Amino acid sequence: MRWDWAYAQSILPRIAEGLTVTLQATVLATVLALVVGLGFALGRRSSNVIIRNVFYWLCEFIRRTPVLVQMYFVFFVLPRLGLTLPALTSGILALGLHTSAYMSEVYRAGIESVAKGQWEGARALNIPIVRLWVHVILPQALPPMIPAAGNYVLMMFKETALLSTITVLEMMGTARVIGNETYRYFEPITIVGAIYLAISLPAAMVVRWVEEKIRRSKKSGA
Repeated sequence: MRWDWAYAQSILPRIAEGLTVTLQATVLATVLALVVGLGFALGRRSSNVIIRNVFYWLCEFIRRTPVLVQMYFVFFVLPRLGLTLPALTSGILALGLHTSAYMSEVYRAGIESVAKGQWEGARALNIPIVRLWVHVILPQALPPMIPAAGNYVLMMFKETALLSTITVLEMMGTARVIGNETYRYFEPITIVGAIYLAISLPAAMVVRWVEEKIRRSKKSGA
């Protein structure tokens, strides 16, 4: 099969529309993963054994089941239980919740990297718990978390291709529709792969640069 430049150019606008949906899903799912992941991390640090175990096993359940199964459950099973969500919303919810379980580990590692003296000093000064987290713990815990969190966001960006399985016309779904219409899959699938590479490769380099910069700052501060 030969590459048809005219055909490739003609389908670019439709794939660009799919890219918009892909980026939208990635951004919204990232926000959800960051918020819920923090909630999971705090729940797992609870002094109540029952609450701590509930959050632990919930995270384990989410991590040990495939994101595609979770996506199908939200889109196909929840309507049977009386909760019907749009396809894109279902995909964002599944991606965000799945990644939140991994983000909780990132938060946990970042929080545990804060020196014990910071906790003890805050308690000695009788700092309220909210101010303790907002002004003392999280500002120190967040910078080391950036590289790992960035890698999970990149992973989620690539996993948006699974949204096509629940009828969302993101990039991969659009490419499949175009291929079904024209019986030419070479150009649309190749273009989509190139776009994923063009976005994820520079982003991965930025994450690596940030990671190296944080490592050097730690060494210089040691």
